[in-house]
Amino acid sequence: MAKKSKIHSTNYANVLIEVAEDCPIDFGQPPPEKGDKKTVANHQFSMLHDKPYAYTSDDVLFTVFARRKGFSEVDFVSERARFFSKGQPCFRASPLTKRYGWGVHSNADSKIALYAVDSKEYQDLLADPSVKKVKAMKSRR
Repeated sequence: MAKKSKIHSTNYANVLIEVAEDCPIDFGQPPPEKGDKKTVANHQFSMLHDKPYAYTSDDVLFTVFARRKGFSEVDFVSERARFFSKGQPCFRASPLTKRYGWGVHSNADSKIALYAVDSKEYQDLLADPSVKKVKAMKSRR
């Protein structure tokens, strides 16, 4: 009998991933374009900036991975299962939260939205005792 693979999710529910303590800026900045090839930060930002709470963390992280690898949509289901069969870094390790000044809030349905560290919405989420807070990973130890 085949052993079923465990799925490792990066989704949170009702959590704010705060901007890293060593983030070099104190405002939300769109990641700069670097030539013809989009960076991970560019892909993540373009998916989330204009569509708050449309995707889960898993949706974004896998879609960015699949686009960069050139997977066809036909392969998405099988490749997604393979991708999450081992642990993946969550948005605590994203360049958006570490370098570009964006917090990531996940709602009760695990759908995520970006908030600039200098925005009123980010400050409101920080002050809300019902929202769990976790810090993004530092760039340096």
